[in-house]
Amino acid sequence: MVTYGVIGICCLVFLLSPGSGLNPVHGTGDRLLAAQRDWFEHWGVVPDELLGGSARAALTPLTALFVHAGWLHLLGNMLFLYVFGAMTEERMGRLQFAVFYLGCGYLALLGYAAVHATSEQTLVGASGAISGVLGAFLYLFPKARVTSLFPFLFFLPLRFPAWAVLVFWLCLQWLAAGQAGTGPGVAYLAHLLGFGTGFLYAWGRFRGGARVKAPATATEGDNQP
Repeated sequence: MVTYGVIGICCLVFLLSPGSGLNPVHGTGDRLLAAQRDWFEHWGVVPDELLGGSARAALTPLTALFVHAGWLHLLGNMLFLYVFGAMTEERMGRLQFAVFYLGCGYLALLGYAAVHATSEQTLVGASGAISGVLGAFLYLFPKARVTSLFPFLFFLPLRFPAWAVLVFWLCLQWLAAGQAGTGPGVAYLAHLLGFGTGFLYAWGRFRGGARVKAPATATEGDNQP
């Protein structure tokens, strides 16, 4: 499946990259920090460079989808992809899902870059693409039951309809995006753009057919995609 293939590639890339700190090729200390900086700048999205028209920079919204900044960043994203990706892929089909995933990720990062056109802050991660998967899941499986862990409910495993969980997640992203600055941090705007793109695509592509009501199991915690 495409979902598991993407998860495998992201994990492999991370383990081999300077970001994991496990590959001795990249050294330690200041040398490792320099390697991490160069790695993110080369494969990640830098809005100022992307909008400058460089052919290499134009590819970075795709390469950035497979690069993660740390262990929590990677595991949080892969958890969401694992939970919501398989059912969405099954509904769309492998080829369509692969194009959809890459397209949502590219547009989310491009949209973020357009809003922050002068920023030199590097952006990496599969968040935009995975948010697109969440948006499609909301349209395709709104009544699927998902198991969620909420910090303010003492991480009790409770089951809710997918629409309730994902709308709650979307509201959190919206509120966070309104408070986010222009410096380093989570690209909440990319999450919103990816989610909207995924939802609209699913609506346009599948609105003529019946939406699936099959049960699903999901786990959500502090980590946001």
